[in-house]
Amino acid sequence: MSSILLKNCFYIFLSADDESRWGDDILIRDNRIAKIGADFNDPADRVIDCSACVVVPGFVNTHHHFYQTLTRNLPAVQNAELFDWLAYLYKIWKNLDQEAVYYASLLAMGELLKTGCTTSTDHHYIYPQKGGGDLVGSQFNAAAKLGMRLSPTRGSMSLSKKNGGLPPDSVVQTEEEILTDCERVIHQYHDDSELSMRRIILAPCSPFSVTEALMRETVKMARKYAVRLHTHVAETRDENDFCLQTYGRRPLKLMEDCGFIGSDVSYAHGIHFDDQELEFLASTGTHIAHCPTSNMRLGSGICRVTEMLPIGINVALAVDGSASNDSSDMLGEIRNALLLQRVHYGAAALTTLDVIKMATENGAGLLGFEKVGKIREGWAADLAVFNVGKMEYSGALSDPLAAIIFSGYNHGTEYTIVNGKIAVDHGRLTGFDETELMNKCNSISKRMINHSAL
Repeated sequence: MSSILLKNCFYIFLSADDESRWGDDILIRDNRIAKIGADFNDPADRVIDCSACVVVPGFVNTHHHFYQTLTRNLPAVQNAELFDWLAYLYKIWKNLDQEAVYYASLLAMGELLKTGCTTSTDHHYIYPQKGGGDLVGSQFNAAAKLGMRLSPTRGSMSLSKKNGGLPPDSVVQTEEEILTDCERVIHQYHDDSELSMRRIILAPCSPFSVTEALMRETVKMARKYAVRLHTHVAETRDENDFCLQTYGRRPLKLMEDCGFIGSDVSYAHGIHFDDQELEFLASTGTHIAHCPTSNMRLGSGICRVTEMLPIGINVALAVDGSASNDSSDMLGEIRNALLLQRVHYGAAALTTLDVIKMATENGAGLLGFEKVGKIREGWAADLAVFNVGKMEYSGALSDPLAAIIFSGYNHGTEYTIVNGKIAVDHGRLTGFDETELMNKCNSISKRMINHSAL
C-alpha cells in the first residue's frame, strides 16, 4: 500500500458544499483520500510540505481535441471563423497517423496535468485512411504513461466534401466502419468501475459532419452498452443555418429527433440556444461543455452560462482543441470562463466558487464519475496543489481560492496527484521527459504541415 501525506496545507478547498480547511493535512492511501484533519501521526511513503500551498480537487476537462496541439497558431487561420478554419486545417490533419496521435496526446495531457487537470476526455474524430492503427489505444497508452484519468470519445465523420460536408474524403469513414470500431473500443477499453482510469464515450463530430442515420445508430449503441454520448452543438450561427437548410430543423431539434439528448449526453459549446431550448436542456438533464477561450478565439459567441446554471443545466468547463485555444491550460480556462461571463452579464455574473465548481464536480458529473471532483475521504485521490508562496500572489491571500484564479501569471501546479500517484512533481511531469516531448512534437508538426499540399 502506497501513501502520501500532504502536510500543513495552507488552504484546502474541499467542494462547493463543504467548508474549506486551513492548516490541515491530507493522507492518501493507494488511490483514495484516506483522512483529512490535523496533526496526523500516520506514517507515509512521502511527506510533502504544503504550508504555502492551495489544494483543490483535480480539474476535469470535458472537451478537447488532443491532435490539434500539432497545428497551433498557424498564421493562415489566426483570424478565421470556424468553417473557414476547419476547411484549411483538414488539409494538414489528413496527415495524422498513430505516432502523431500518441505524441499529440502526451503533449495535450501534459499541459493539462501541469495546470491542475486530473481527468480529461478527448474528442478524436479524424481517422485518415492512410493513418491506420488503433488511435484510441494510442491515447490510452499516452494517458497511462503520464498517469491521467482519461475518458476519450470514439468520434466519427461520415460526410466529406462530396456529400456536403467540410472534410476531404481521406479523413471520413463509412458508417459501417465507424459503428464496427465503436463497438470494438467499448469492448476493449471501457471500464465502468468507480475509479476507472479508462472509459469510452461515443461522439459523432457534429450535425454537419455525419448523417442523421449515423446519429441514431450511435445513440442505440451507446445505450446498449451504457456509455455516454457527446457532440458539438450550436457552436456557431453557421451551424444553425446549415441544419435549417439541410435538415429543416435547428440543431437541438435534430438532436432530439435522433434521441441524442438526456442525462447521458453532453454538448460542446452550446452557444446559440434560444430561451425555449434552454428550458428543454434543463428538463432533459443534458450537459454543456463550455469552452470560453475557443469561443473567443474563433469569435463564435458567448455561451449563456449565467442563465443556464440557475435553471439547473449542468455546465462544465473545457479547453477545447489546441488549435482554437491555442493551449491546454485548465486553470487559464477557469479564469477566462469567469471573465467572459462578466463581459456580457456584469461583474457579479459568476463567482470564483461557480467556476471552480464547473471545473471540478460539474465536470465529473458530465463524464459520469461519481467519486471524482471533490476532496472527501474515500473519494479519488485526484488533487491539484498550487504554490501561492510567490511574489505574484502577494497581497492576494485573504481569499486563497480566488487568488489562483484572479492573481498570478503562471498557471502551473507545484504537484498534481492522480489516482494517488504524483503526475507533476515540483512543476515537472514525472511520466515523460518534457524536452524530448517538445522536440518530438515540433518535428511531427513540421512534417505534417510540409505535407499538407500533397
